[in-house]
Amino acid sequence: MAAEIQPAHPAHTNRLAREKSPYLLQHAHNPVDWYPWGEEAFAKARRENKPIFLSIGYSTCHWCHVMAHESFEDEATAAIMNREFVSIKVDREERPDVDRVYMIFVQATTGGGGWPMSVWLTPDLKPFVGGTYFPPVDRYGQPGFKKVLERIAAAWKQDHAKIADQGSKLLEALRESQNAQAETTAKIDNQFFQTAYEQLSRSFDDKEGGFGTAPKFPRPVSLNFLTRFYARDPKGESGKHALEMDLVTLRKMAAGGMHDHLGGGFHRYSVDRYWHVSHFEKMLYDQAQLASAYLDAIQILRDPHLNPLPGQGEEVAKRQVRVEFEGVARDILDYVARDLTSKDGGFFSAEDADSLFEHGMPEHGEGAFYVWTEKQIDDALGADAAVCKFHFGVQPHGNAPEGSDPQDEFRGKNILIQRHTLAETAKHFKKSDDEIRQSLMRSREKLLTIRNKRPRPHLDDKIIAAWNGLMISAYARGAQVLDEPRYLENATRAAKFLRANLYDDKSKLLFRNYRESRSDVEGFADDYAFVLQGLLDLYEASFDVEWVKFAIELQGMQDDLFYDEKNGGYFSTSGKDKSVVLRMKDDNDSAEPAASSIAALNLLRLAQFRDDKKLDERARKTIGAFAPTLSHFASAMPQMLVALEYSLAKLAVAKNDATKALLKEVHRHFLPNKILILADGGEGQKFFSERNEAIGAMSPIDGKPAAYVCENFACKAPVTDPRELEKVLAK
Repeated sequence: MAAEIQPAHPAHTNRLAREKSPYLLQHAHNPVDWYPWGEEAFAKARRENKPIFLSIGYSTCHWCHVMAHESFEDEATAAIMNREFVSIKVDREERPDVDRVYMIFVQATTGGGGWPMSVWLTPDLKPFVGGTYFPPVDRYGQPGFKKVLERIAAAWKQDHAKIADQGSKLLEALRESQNAQAETTAKIDNQFFQTAYEQLSRSFDDKEGGFGTAPKFPRPVSLNFLTRFYARDPKGESGKHALEMDLVTLRKMAAGGMHDHLGGGFHRYSVDRYWHVSHFEKMLYDQAQLASAYLDAIQILRDPHLNPLPGQGEEVAKRQVRVEFEGVARDILDYVARDLTSKDGGFFSAEDADSLFEHGMPEHGEGAFYVWTEKQIDDALGADAAVCKFHFGVQPHGNAPEGSDPQDEFRGKNILIQRHTLAETAKHFKKSDDEIRQSLMRSREKLLTIRNKRPRPHLDDKIIAAWNGLMISAYARGAQVLDEPRYLENATRAAKFLRANLYDDKSKLLFRNYRESRSDVEGFADDYAFVLQGLLDLYEASFDVEWVKFAIELQGMQDDLFYDEKNGGYFSTSGKDKSVVLRMKDDNDSAEPAASSIAALNLLRLAQFRDDKKLDERARKTIGAFAPTLSHFASAMPQMLVALEYSLAKLAVAKNDATKALLKEVHRHFLPNKILILADGGEGQKFFSERNEAIGAMSPIDGKPAAYVCENFACKAPVTDPRELEKVLAK
């Protein structure tokens, strides 16, 4: 169940009380006269000639809560806002289109960005001042929020015509920069792969994994690129180093405090370089993409031809890391199934970083749900406490590294981090690995039971189409790689939920999100792209051809709404909503991949499924549209490079009762450029063979299931023995 959203001042109720978004509902009882994004607010601003104050955030954002408590719940601040401005609240997760436009403005004018985002607009929605968090009074080198409000209000009254003209010029400059980028010519070049690898290599932290210094973000799109770069040339020095960067990063993250060692899953990012002190919110899109990254690594580590891990000379070490990664992938998928899944199968968005320290008490803090004092560990674990404290780095005065706790929130508290390996812990206590493993298992169970009695962080229980698509992919791949049928059930239930609740059969439109009922916000390019990818992955795990048919429908609508026929690639928005003053294409694979990067992959896969040259051309034109970005900064779009690499090999399996052994062999291998089709004489094979004659000709050999491995539009001789298939795939 979702945590209840508690009003700060129940005496006040504003228009946000009628909204569905948990973030907007958190502000429904502020003394600020908030409006949701829409014509009612715009008309009031025009009628009264007032500037708009636009505040953008999301419900699990720590600094959004801080600014709300300090300023939006304050009567004096609210009085200024209500007198001088029309105030609008936007949930960035519900309206990423609005967020993108004004984030571009804030980044261009201040050199940074983030949430909460604070932007002042003219009544016709042109931005003229922007920033992020403002403290209530002057501090952190920033002016106090009330002072900023008063200054902007005075400037508007003094010369609003000049400010409006300034806003028009700023917006036009942003529009010109977008158009100039679209018209830049650059050719797709194989050198992009090497350039991106070198850029990532230069920023790689070879001691702690990850890229750059603090704060450290997981950025799974970079890991996706590295594993595929490795697969291009597994024996080359660059390929080996790409794999090393991937595996070291995954190992360090898994051992770190950013990983929830008790409940599973990962927090948003680490404030230090050691993955230790987290920003404690948990986002669905991180769980989905990290699960997939660990699943890729598991398949690579199953390869008997892989060189031993860097610095480790034994096959045993490789097996230990693989088992460790299997545990991590399962704990992510199990966490989402337990804590982020609705009773109808859809996946919730996030859990907050903050929570109450105690039931019934108002005091709250970041990470309160997750941290421990040494005394709490001792009291809970008895004889197992010493092992747990050594293994997880528990200290009497807390274990947050110096400089990583500027708010002094973790003094005396411990964030569990795997400070010593199982083997090191066993050696320290002169016990066997198995004894230590059993002790740690008991400790985790006891601590998790205690933790579950604490006040839980707020749950953002809206169900976003795009993020559900990513999670469907993760579960579908988990079912294959881990041979776990219940993960396929999770993926299938979620896909059925999306089709029933976020898709309109009549209009063929996908909608953005659902909370108690469907929102009115139509889906964006990333909703279509990510859901489509999930459906194709679900087909390859289930061989239910209905998912491919649904994907083809969505692809047609995505092309109609978002495709740029002139320059290629996909706009983020359809252009139907005129209140969104810029129509842009995402040109960065960041916390989530760009819609065009995933769309290009989807088009390539569908082109192979259907032998459709038009889709293939559209994919290549989409990749080509981002050649300017790739030529300037290749590692900005690692997921687009994954699409560029995706010269697909088709693999079809003709089925009878022994098919499972062949499929198991396929799932054992890391084959990033494959599609998998089941040719069993049923509806699916019939559907594919309508457009792809080669699939129609595939059948069992002498009554045995056969695997047909096809590459570059030519098929090798079918094989019926899993051992023979292993040899073919290894090549």
